Amino acid sequence: MAFSKAQELLRLAMLATGRRGVTLEDIQEEFSCSERTAQRMTFALQAAFPQTDYAIGDDRRARWNIPARAIAPLLTPSSEELVALAEAIVQLDHAGMPKEAAHARSLERKVRALIPPDKGTKLDVDKEAILEALGHAARPGPQPAADEDVVEAIYEALKGPNLLRISYRKRDEDEPSERIVAPHGLLLGVRRYLVARDTGKGREANLRHYRVEEIYEAEMLAGSFEIDAGFNLKRHAEKGFGSYESEREFGEVVWRFTPDAAAHARRFVFHPTQSTEEGEDGSLTVSFMASGFLEMTWHLYQWGDAVEVLAPPRLREMVHEYRRVFPALP
Repeated sequence: MAFSKAQELLRLAMLATGRRGVTLEDIQEEFSCSERTAQRMTFALQAAFPQTDYAIGDDRRARWNIPARAIAPLLTPSSEELVALAEAIVQLDHAGMPKEAAHARSLERKVRALIPPDKGTKLDVDKEAILEALGHAARPGPQPAADEDVVEAIYEALKGPNLLRISYRKRDEDEPSERIVAPHGLLLGVRRYLVARDTGKGREANLRHYRVEEIYEAEMLAGSFEIDAGFNLKRHAEKGFGSYESEREFGEVVWRFTPDAAAHARRFVFHPTQSTEEGEDGSLTVSFMASGFLEMTWHLYQWGDAVEVLAPPRLREMVHEYRRVFPALP
């Protein structure tokens, strides 16, 4: 089935989830097609969705109906739709309609709550990118630079998923070398990493992280592959503090913020797995499991002497000698 036909079939399935179902006349109007084409579409609908119920209504018109739960997993909203909803909320606020804006915000929260966890992060990133394109968001400060053609090839390969041929230079190499990888995801942060398996090392090889800025060329290949069973990008990302992760460094991390900085630190989510403990003196202790000491050090430097590393010892050694008194907190 052509991709456009598949999209039309999904649109038809969405129409059929309505309380009254969908009729041939509804299909003709929605898709600007003939009655004969509308009939063929109902045949395709019943073939693709066996749960489709066919009945003659009180008005003697045939109706096709599908339980909403049958297609719910297929209806993850696109980033464009989420941005449109966010834009509608802004417009309602500007129009002096706070009650309607509140209802729309409630709807947005409900929609986002229904998004599968493995798709939420990508949608958040796409939403930010679209807001930037609309001129409603900006990213101040230094940013990693990468070849736009490389980034585009990575994004297209991830959608497949398709194999990717890359020209990549490791830190200890003078010149980049070519390899074919199976991309599993993209980690975004101070540095961007492509999570992928080097197909030249076999199916049992571990997933590796490739710095996007060190990929000099990238080409999406026709060959597809299956994502590793049980792989979850969100859980994989939680192994690191930022976009870098290391099995060797992974373990418990404990930071103590001074009473003066505690209120400010409470407004941060330092890591998705964090837990906090209030001290009797007003201090705040934050604990989580992660790796990536270097990225933690970069972040902790901004807090100056307002934070103390209680664990692990190696991170404490990297941070404490360089603590300073700064006029403001991050």
